[in-house]
Amino acid sequence: MGVHVTPHAERVASPALVLNADYRPLSYFPLSLWHWQAALKAVFLDKVTIVSEYDTEVRSPSLTVRLPSVIALRDYVRRPEYPAFTRFNLFLRDHFSCSYCGAKEDLTFDHVIPRAHGGQTSWTNISAACAPCNIRKGGRSPDEANMHPRRWPHRPTTHELNANGQLFPPNYLHESWRDYLYWDTELES
Repeated sequence: MGVHVTPHAERVASPALVLNADYRPLSYFPLSLWHWQAALKAVFLDKVTIVSEYDTEVRSPSLTVRLPSVIALRDYVRRPEYPAFTRFNLFLRDHFSCSYCGAKEDLTFDHVIPRAHGGQTSWTNISAACAPCNIRKGGRSPDEANMHPRRWPHRPTTHELNANGQLFPPNYLHESWRDYLYWDTELES
């Protein structure tokens, strides 16, 4: 007893945009998406509400179901005020660009105050840096290297990272998602 997927569903991933109970995306970057199987399982477990559907259907011997394109959680998931200190979140805070020159390639991270000078590995002392700037600064302080970050490192809020994530829309946005995503797109008249 398996599930038969229409030929179109086999070619298309058909992810579902996941909204919190307040109908806002759980995350903008990465965009909160669930694979169609996980979305259907959540529907059958009554953990989500289907907001919008694809035309694509899946079938079992006794049931035909259209795949959800947008789902909303029934229970609100409270996000922490501050995000985890990770490399990805650090780069997102710094807009995926070097804090010294603005380059977007070959990113690493830099202790603004070097560890040898008592600098800590924390939100308030680590900045995104391209490899050439990181090498040029080396183990020196910003004054010694005459290299000061354009933005001094700080501990971001989850709200700030979500706002930064809105600056990086994904390559693919299904039309049913657009009413729930707020990238800087021109509204139709």
